[in-house]
Amino acid sequence: MKRNFLKASLAGIALAVTGLSPLLAHAQDKGLIAISMPTKSSARWIADGANMAKYFKDKGYKTDLQYADDDIPNQLAQIENMVTKGSKVLVIAAIDGTTLSDVLQKAADKGVKVIAYDRLIKGSKNVDYYATFDNFQVGVLQAQSIENALGLKSGKGPFNIELFGGSPDDNNAFFFYNGAMSVFEPYLKSGKLVVRSKQMGMDKVGTLRWDGAVAQARMDNLLSAYYTKDRIDAVLSPYDGISIGILSSLKGVGYGSASQPMPVVSGQDAEVPSVKSILRKEQTSTVFKDTRELAKVTVAMVDAMLSGKQPEVNDTKTYNNGIKVVPSYLLKPVSVDASNWKPVLIDSGYYKESQVK
Repeated sequence: MKRNFLKASLAGIALAVTGLSPLLAHAQDKGLIAISMPTKSSARWIADGANMAKYFKDKGYKTDLQYADDDIPNQLAQIENMVTKGSKVLVIAAIDGTTLSDVLQKAADKGVKVIAYDRLIKGSKNVDYYATFDNFQVGVLQAQSIENALGLKSGKGPFNIELFGGSPDDNNAFFFYNGAMSVFEPYLKSGKLVVRSKQMGMDKVGTLRWDGAVAQARMDNLLSAYYTKDRIDAVLSPYDGISIGILSSLKGVGYGSASQPMPVVSGQDAEVPSVKSILRKEQTSTVFKDTRELAKVTVAMVDAMLSGKQPEVNDTKTYNNGIKVVPSYLLKPVSVDASNWKPVLIDSGYYKESQVK
């Protein structure tokens, strides 16, 4: 009697498990999420893509992650293909945020939701949410690192400075530049900061595609035209890849020696070459944006949308894409220099110390 009862119980358990397994499998397959990243030429975009793919998988989603090699037609073709393959949501870090209107309309016609990732997509009503950092604050932090290093608050100066902006087709570049200029404005008016080239404004200082080689060539020209006799004291750089190009140019004319110390040079993204440069006392600072946190916020937005919930946002005023104000979630950036690189970058687990030393 006991043996028969045991057999019946085991059979019942097996049946229950068999019956549940398709449900469990279904719970772990919530659908396909497309992730369109601009390029692999920057380490941060590789990290962004990898982090999102991991977090989406943890939530039970499949992902289609593609990189567009900084080629606009390539990104358009990739996104069209993603829509065709039945993606439920598009997460897009646009190469040029003004070129996607047609493909996003096709996505909207199929009920596909769109999240702009770290770069605002402009000129389209079909952008549901925007996940990014406080980009104006990034520029403020970059300028403050220069302000502090030069001692401007205590009245020191005048100092010579040159300004570099990001890619003019990236909406963030304008926020970075404007944030920095909000700090520099009083010093420029008082003459404590002097732009000898008089090159100011994104139309003059922008660096297409954030290209370090383009920045290096421009820095070469600035040095030969305006600084053969006068020292350059600071350079506003909006991104580490640009900073490395600027530093190469400066080294080429003798900066970085005991008799001619490096100017103060800012940066952004805490890329490994720039962290190493900070430890060598070349680049002064960078702005760290924890892409792990941005990926988590984005995944949470997608999961909320597909669960019929309202995604969390903390800004509904700032990011007007020309058609609509896109509801946004902004994360806080952190300034990093020789004084705090270890707790921010190493102790947080973002890098291993062996990677930057």
